[in-house]
Amino acid sequence: MSIRFEGRVAIVTGAGGGLGREHALALAARGAKVVVNDLSAAEAVVQQIRSAGGEAIASAASVTDFEAVQAMVAQAMEAWGRVDILVNNAGILRDKSFAKMELADFRLVMDVHLMGAVHCTKAVWDIMRQQQYGRIVMTTSSSGLYGNFGQSNYGAAKMALVGLMQTLSLEGEKSGIRVNCLAPTAHTQMTEGLLPPTVLELLRPEAVTPGLLNLVSEDAPTRAILCAGAGTFERAYITMSQGVHIGMPADAAERVAASFEAIADRREGEIVPASGAAQGQNEVGMAMARRG
Repeated sequence: MSIRFEGRVAIVTGAGGGLGREHALALAARGAKVVVNDLSAAEAVVQQIRSAGGEAIASAASVTDFEAVQAMVAQAMEAWGRVDILVNNAGILRDKSFAKMELADFRLVMDVHLMGAVHCTKAVWDIMRQQQYGRIVMTTSSSGLYGNFGQSNYGAAKMALVGLMQTLSLEGEKSGIRVNCLAPTAHTQMTEGLLPPTVLELLRPEAVTPGLLNLVSEDAPTRAILCAGAGTFERAYITMSQGVHIGMPADAAERVAASFEAIADRREGEIVPASGAAQGQNEVGMAMARRG
């Protein structure tokens, strides 16, 4: 099975270098028309795509500016009449321990990663609904999924994107919109000087892009968190244990403490909830069963 994108229009944010550039080049090489979005380096990527026989246009819109994002989407619609794929890739780092971090740097990282993805997704959402087709990828991170020292702002933004994906995948399903997350491990400008050369050689951005192509393909999954790096691909899940019913006795807090190992037991009954309602359903179900 060959993954192709003829007739599809893609927007890739932060596509002037690193992961975004590789995503844009690969989409164009497989037939997509691509809006290359970057604050400074978009035109060079556009020229590379055109030199290879592809179609692309540049956008210097800041993802933090909703009006500029709307203009970018309008540019794509004027040129090609549709938007099928959105890759929310734009991002920045402002790493410091939480104790030393300025709130302005926390807010800026949230604005670029989270609100940038919100702006771009909002700008294409109704178009995709009318088309009854759309593929959207949020770029999350292991720092959000599992934490990383010195990245409270980045981790919070990246995990927020998972929550956004979870809900939009449910809301978009009836309109043919599939929404996923990509958690890449790659050497880019943001990781310069952090890893030895032998590791950096393995963590080339192009080793991540095959995962991205799957997530935006015709047969893409939806509501998936795909991890990718060095040519290795994994899937991450948000799971829930079966839990323990304790009720509301006066010593409920003490019983929670005493039962915590059983509450956290993953060996039996752990599930991947289909939606947030699953938690309440499990809790009420166990309570009703106890009543008999």
